[in-house]
Amino acid sequence: MSFGRMNTSVQIFRPVHTKDTDGFATTDETVLACVRAYFEQRHGNVRWANRAAFSEATALFRFRVIPGVAVQPLYVLVCAAGRFEVLSVEVIRDRYVELLAKEVEPVGNHEDRFP
Repeated sequence: MSFGRMNTSVQIFRPVHTKDTDGFATTDETVLACVRAYFEQRHGNVRWANRAAFSEATALFRFRVIPGVAVQPLYVLVCAAGRFEVLSVEVIRDRYVELLAKEVEPVGNHEDRFP
């Protein structure tokens, strides 16, 4: 994967569940990293047909491994194309992370977070 194909800026968020003083659960997001990634939307080619087990997946992200950061399912990716929830994570040859994700409705306006 050449750097030229990794042309999508992506922010990775980790959901943080907390309780307020009244005991109500709230969910906030913490930024883990901002990376450049290869991004591919779902379309009708052979590779996406072979990913039928992940029928919910609408996007594929591939980026280089970030030392000290382990991306897990249910994390959220935000890019110019929208907001995506991670469904599956696979590390390829200890160099790249490949994520299958589904597009989700935005909770709030994240345009101010993403340049």
